[in-house]
Amino acid sequence: MQTWIRSGGIRSPGTFCTGVALMVVTLFSWSSPLTGTPNSTTATATSVDENSITVSNIRQTSQLRWIEIDLSEQHLRAWEGNKLVHLYRISGGKRSTPTPIGRFRINSKYRTHRMRGKGYNIPDVPYTMYFYRGYAIHGAYWHNRFGTPVSHGCVNLPVEQAHHLYNWASTGTLVVVHK
Repeated sequence: MQTWIRSGGIRSPGTFCTGVALMVVTLFSWSSPLTGTPNSTTATATSVDENSITVSNIRQTSQLRWIEIDLSEQHLRAWEGNKLVHLYRISGGKRSTPTPIGRFRINSKYRTHRMRGKGYNIPDVPYTMYFYRGYAIHGAYWHNRFGTPVSHGCVNLPVEQAHHLYNWASTGTLVVVHK
């Protein structure tokens, strides 16, 4: 029996206790990313040597990027935590083809993309970021009516502003759409 324990990596009671203590510390230091401040992350560092375990709380705040689309104001705001970094006028969906309301994530990005639907077929739509089904934030070179709802449900931006936002945001960025 003793040979089996040695071959399994448990060579002394000290090593065994260190392993158990490390597992307990890890279990109790874990917290769900959905708890606490939604715009920051916290790291806990644990170092282990042969005779002791040291746990130190290293608070490293990482401001999460997220996009707010206010359909009543026809504005898009880009945030890093609570800090506003971009404010753009948009064209959201018309009354007959509204922009969906809710919390979404950017699920794909295309430098240019062809967009087709009932009543439109637009090639080379620039800086397209899909956030829900066929709905996207993108540049619009075919109109200059930003601040007015004229789209088929997407969020239109001037091309240069769409370019900045495209480079700033990544796949997975939260998009909050409200009236």
